Amino acid sequence: MNDILDLEARYDSGVYPKRDLALVRGEGAIVYDTAGRRYIDCIAGIGAANVGHAHPRVVAAIRKQAGRLMVCPGIFSNDVRAELLQRLVKVAPGGMARAFLCNSGAEAVEAAIKLARLHTGRHEIVAAMRGFHGRTMGALSATWEKDYRTPFEPLVPGFSHVPYNDTDVLAAAITERTAAVLLEVVQGEGGVRPGSREFLQGAQAACQVQGALLIIDEVQSGYGRTGRLFACEHHDLRPDLLCVAKSMAGGLPMGGVLIGEALGEIPRKVHGSTMGGNPLACAGALATLDVLQEQDLVGRAARLGRHALERFSAIASPVVREARGLGLFLGLELRIKSAPVVRRLQDEGILVLQAGPTVIRMLPPLVIEEADLEHVLTAVEAAVAGDGTAASAP
Repeated sequence: MNDILDLEARYDSGVYPKRDLALVRGEGAIVYDTAGRRYIDCIAGIGAANVGHAHPRVVAAIRKQAGRLMVCPGIFSNDVRAELLQRLVKVAPGGMARAFLCNSGAEAVEAAIKLARLHTGRHEIVAAMRGFHGRTMGALSATWEKDYRTPFEPLVPGFSHVPYNDTDVLAAAITERTAAVLLEVVQGEGGVRPGSREFLQGAQAACQVQGALLIIDEVQSGYGRTGRLFACEHHDLRPDLLCVAKSMAGGLPMGGVLIGEALGEIPRKVHGSTMGGNPLACAGALATLDVLQEQDLVGRAARLGRHALERFSAIASPVVREARGLGLFLGLELRIKSAPVVRRLQDEGILVLQAGPTVIRMLPPLVIEEADLEHVLTAVEAAVAGDGTAASAP
């Protein structure tokens, strides 16, 4: 393993804070390091492996397509792309008519911002404090965290941020100059904070009054993660633009924007992507939807997520401030730094994420075995038990 760590340390760009771990294989919710040690993966590629690692159905679809055609630019039509576009519109919340396919969540957000400005003729975008939408210049301008933003200022002009879940402040911020409001249904990087129904529906209503568009970012919350196929369905939202990515193609890079009927025809050449909608990723995406629907992973996420949140909410420890989540999108906010707890869990064979300095974020694959989930919940409870002395030790 040290050879791999040393090799990456020497040649990698250095932008990632590396853990002392090299993963080389995965199956379902389990990943393995170079020594064959088993880890329960509650990171899942930061939400990119909702159907698990190397799902046989997805692997078979990718292998088959790899032998047929992997690259087909958008100037040509393609059979698997056409099927995926039709399927996406059918499974999306009502009112969606088309989709633009790209390669990542940041690309999806960039496309949505451009389409909103093009359609409305306005340039102002209202986003939320603690929101995260990506690291490219437009997506970064919508992202709140100053540590991400400051080194690259000046950013794209026209962006403002309001407190999340403050309906009155949001409504006042939306004016006749607003092109769009861009929100997550559950803020992931921002601490696993679910939006209230009042706030999200209030955003939709205010957009309708002012002629602005509602962009919902489901890059992390989509594809069954929250117990609905799309998290906005919990609140009966009908976004004008819906950004998806991460788990879209079962682990292959893919993103997309679902486009509402209200936007009408999109003019030619206003946007594009060389690799967006490539047949290989489309084949993986179709297989992913098959797995989600045939194995009822969405319903499973709802059931297991309720149980996990109940367990976390019942933890009687002065270390724990609050348990939050929706489906298998789970957060545990502590009164101490979360990094030592994350390290302890990794030592015990459990991989989890941070979401800010004090929040543990869990995004297990929706296929996680119930016994493995129980093991994780018990280990987390033990890691935050007592007065926090053990948990916070370096």
